[in-house]
Amino acid sequence: MESPYVQQTNLEHIAHICYLIILVTTVEIIGLSVTLVIMLLAFVASIIPGVPGPPVALIAAIGHRLCFGQHSASGVVLISLGLLALASIILDHFAGVYGAKRFGATWRGLLGAFVGGVVGIFFSLPGIILGPFLGAMLFELLGGHKLDKASLAGVGATVGMFAGVLGKCIICAVMIGLFTANVIVRS
Repeated sequence: MESPYVQQTNLEHIAHICYLIILVTTVEIIGLSVTLVIMLLAFVASIIPGVPGPPVALIAAIGHRLCFGQHSASGVVLISLGLLALASIILDHFAGVYGAKRFGATWRGLLGAFVGGVVGIFFSLPGIILGPFLGAMLFELLGGHKLDKASLAGVGATVGMFAGVLGKCIICAVMIGLFTANVIVRS
């Protein structure tokens, strides 16, 4: 027959193990929550042209993996997230250029769309929308083109910019969903 002291020690040991299991789960939940908040901020940042939202989401996922190891996203998922982030950078860079070129902009219009986009960031949402349009149009006018051709270049730059932003937002949402699903399955 075991002594009461041994039984109490065993119960304390079991209680301590249960406490550690609860603590690890709590820490994992907090870690996932913090990572998802960072990823959500990255998604919101994706709305701004030129701001690398998906790469920030990738960095958050890598940070989670470094902290939680096997209880985080798998290596295959992290590689997939990296490829998606790379695709978003390429899309963000070339969508506005492609849109402006498609609508007949010259190199001046492309430069104007870029300058207008950068300046527009400082004027909130109207600046973000109108900046590339006005920049492309102004630079095309300064290059000697007529108002109709310059306006068309501005429309192309704006349409391309919106396509790039939409693509970045979709990619970032896919990244967040893929990461979250994989972490939940592996936990």
